Amino acid sequence: MTLRVGVIGAGFGARVVAPVFAATDGCLVVDVVSARDDDAVRELCGRRDLDLVTVHSPPFLHRPHVELALEGGHAVLCDKPFGRTAGEAGEMLTAAASVGVVHLVNFEFRHQPARLRLRELVADGSLGAVGHIVWTCLSAGSRSPMRPHGWLFDRAAGGGWVGAWGSHAVDALRWLFGDVALARAVLRTDVGERPDRAGALRACDAEDGFTAWLELEAGTSVSIDTSFAAPVSLAQRLLFVGSEGVAECVNDGRVVFRCVDGTRTEWECRVADGDPHLVAMRAWAEVVRDAVIAGVAPPGAPTFADGLACREVLDALLGGAPRPV
Repeated sequence: MTLRVGVIGAGFGARVVAPVFAATDGCLVVDVVSARDDDAVRELCGRRDLDLVTVHSPPFLHRPHVELALEGGHAVLCDKPFGRTAGEAGEMLTAAASVGVVHLVNFEFRHQPARLRLRELVADGSLGAVGHIVWTCLSAGSRSPMRPHGWLFDRAAGGGWVGAWGSHAVDALRWLFGDVALARAVLRTDVGERPDRAGALRACDAEDGFTAWLELEAGTSVSIDTSFAAPVSLAQRLLFVGSEGVAECVNDGRVVFRCVDGTRTEWECRVADGDPHLVAMRAWAEVVRDAVIAGVAPPGAPTFADGLACREVLDALLGGAPRPV
């Protein structure tokens, strides 16, 4: 069977997702449409020669586009942050469950080789009990060069760095260690105005950085410090502090394990030239293909239920005060 795929999204969808599915054995990309073209989206979702609709729209369009795909009877892969609120996420989950199709969220970094290595260190007990996690990601991606104003900097549209990057971090924590019990954050907007594509300055009301503190249900504490508007980009670092040693992941390309006995083990993990999503996305596309053809999501594949759980944590972070998830 060939999996027939329709892609919504002229940005990430057209640049990364469509080419990856087109290059995946057993997949055929039938069409790619802009998320802003209402007629094209509606026509795509109503086609009978599709098996899967992948939604890579801005967050304010996630729910209507997912609902259109479900009305067409198609399996759906929706990008993060899975709507603007947990309320929207819950409605998408309920709708997908009622239709009875495969529903997945695009947390492709679960298939990044370095993160799979970290998961092995957690699962095989090498780290012992992980008591604390430190994650830093300082990027100049929206500042050098200056990124024009758009939905990413508009809170009402579902923009902000919590949803854009924090969603991947929260999913990684849940995938590796289980659910989040408590979450809070201090949000900041380092670049308060940006020129739009016509050159006019527009105010930014969505955060471009945040510092967060979380407690996992397992008792592990987590500290996150991140920005998308730093003056320069630094290597992303993820540290797991365990009772038997410390694991460090640098830029999703190198994992170092330092054991309490003084030994040090290092792994270089494959990364793609160009877009950092590619290695993980290629592996993830194969999982998506097999899930839709089989009619069931395999264990470990992020479904709309995972999207809702992540969205609840994001809402807690955006609330600006400590509160249970």
